[in-house]
Amino acid sequence: MTIRLAAALRALAVSLVLAAASAAGSVALAHEGHSHGVEAPALPAQTTPRAEAASASFELVAVASGDRIRFYLDRFTSNEPVNGAEITIETPDGPAETRAVGDGVYEIAAPWLARGQRYDLLATVTADGTMDVLALDLQLPELAAAAMPVQAEASAWLANLRRHLTHQGPIGAAAGGFLLGLAVIMLVRSRRALPAFAVLALTLTLLLGTAALAHEGHDHQKNGPGEGEAASVQGVALTAPTAVSVERARRLPGGAVFVPKSTQRLLALRTGLTGIADHRRTVELPGRVIADPNASGVVQSSVGGRLAPPPGGFPNLGTRVRKGEVLATVTPPVQAVDLSDMRQTQGDLDQQIAITGRKVARYERLATTGAVAQTALEDARAELTGLKDRRAALDTIRRAPEELIAPVDGVVAERAAVAGQMAAAGTMVFRIVDPDKLYVEALSFVGLEPGAAATARLPDGRTLALASRGAGLADRNQAVPVQFAITGNAEGVRLGQFVTVMAPTGETIGGLAVPRAGIVRTESGAVVYEHVSAERFEPRPVRVEPLDAEQVIVAGGLGAGRRVVVQGAELLDQVR
Repeated sequence: MTIRLAAALRALAVSLVLAAASAAGSVALAHEGHSHGVEAPALPAQTTPRAEAASASFELVAVASGDRIRFYLDRFTSNEPVNGAEITIETPDGPAETRAVGDGVYEIAAPWLARGQRYDLLATVTADGTMDVLALDLQLPELAAAAMPVQAEASAWLANLRRHLTHQGPIGAAAGGFLLGLAVIMLVRSRRALPAFAVLALTLTLLLGTAALAHEGHDHQKNGPGEGEAASVQGVALTAPTAVSVERARRLPGGAVFVPKSTQRLLALRTGLTGIADHRRTVELPGRVIADPNASGVVQSSVGGRLAPPPGGFPNLGTRVRKGEVLATVTPPVQAVDLSDMRQTQGDLDQQIAITGRKVARYERLATTGAVAQTALEDARAELTGLKDRRAALDTIRRAPEELIAPVDGVVAERAAVAGQMAAAGTMVFRIVDPDKLYVEALSFVGLEPGAAATARLPDGRTLALASRGAGLADRNQAVPVQFAITGNAEGVRLGQFVTVMAPTGETIGGLAVPRAGIVRTESGAVVYEHVSAERFEPRPVRVEPLDAEQVIVAGGLGAGRRVVVQGAELLDQVR
């Protein structure tokens, strides 16, 4: 250490002693007039020492905290954590194997961090048959590196001292400052500059912290760090050697967002690489889900009557039924006039049946003697059979109800059946729909590509694959109805549900295809977040056009080969 530096330290130490001696008086004056002044603004959040490196396959971030280093390993293109990797780090003490401590998180012990401020680390990563060598340049802050050998003891000592001085009042604070100033003078004279700087920094912290000690009769918050807290010197945390610093995501000047790898895992951020290609231009059409006319049907009563359940009861909604299955019965009512006519007809038939029966019996006796021809006997028997059939049919008309039968296979989509209810002729009692065969009907204001496949987006974000089933010629409010069949999984889709149909027009457009989840709608327009470095994301205003139910085309504002956020962009936009 030079003579000038030693003299400067001595002068600063003497100033500290004088400041400590006058601390009691100044604090007392402030308490008498209750004028504490304006508090200093809080220091901005500091970033833990870190380094990053990337290759075509992997992205690696090293975060130093205490005497350990954590490594976050992700896929370069997708930002997906890599588990089960083998990472070997070339350190000043030789090669060191990392151990897995989380989702794509690895750790090594690094006691050699206290020896210097800059380290060139070499990481050999092997995962899924791919091996890469990544170089990391870890730079430690100057004050943190200098204070690291004594930071643990200094933190504990300072915390205990300040808690003690809080109870002793301003006089105790002045005495503590006086003793620390003497300690600095002794260390400077012994040419021990590094401990002198540490004690000098602690002295400044003590004097600044105790300047606002609570006076009698007032309630103040605790100034010193409690148990488990870390002391802070010039904005650099003096943490315990084994502590792991917790970073937080924050918005940087200019709009960029700093998101530590630990937070990226919580937000499940995923990225994709953009590329320019030709895509078919599509239009968005309003549509709704309808039933396939060839796989659905309605059950109606042809006559008015009273509804009654079959032996098994009415089928419930969602019940699968088979074609020809009886779903309900309808008993038609009989008017008083009709009932009188039917009774008169029944009496006439009963009388004719009795007369014809006696004639048949007489012909049978005479036929044995040959007095009556056999043909006469057969005619009499046929007449008797006809009369009995007419009588039975009349009874059936009065008692047998009409059966309502399922016209197709499917499930019961609608039901309007109640036992004892009077149903008019043509009333729909059941609606049967095959859930595996549904249509989407949309209204198009432009010409579409004939027979082209399309997609539909549901309100909950799900997508449906569609196949064209034709377009109408009728004008419906300046639009033409077009129908599509749902060819993919239609589970959870209901009749009448509104969807947005993406149908191709036959034209092509060049641009970048980006998932809709990566587009953030703001007051100024559409924005995507570009992953410019391992822990930095920058917003890019873009111009987008619809492509399909899952993607849009970026027509301007973004070039090819960029990493953009395709999952979690809305959460990223909320960081402030």
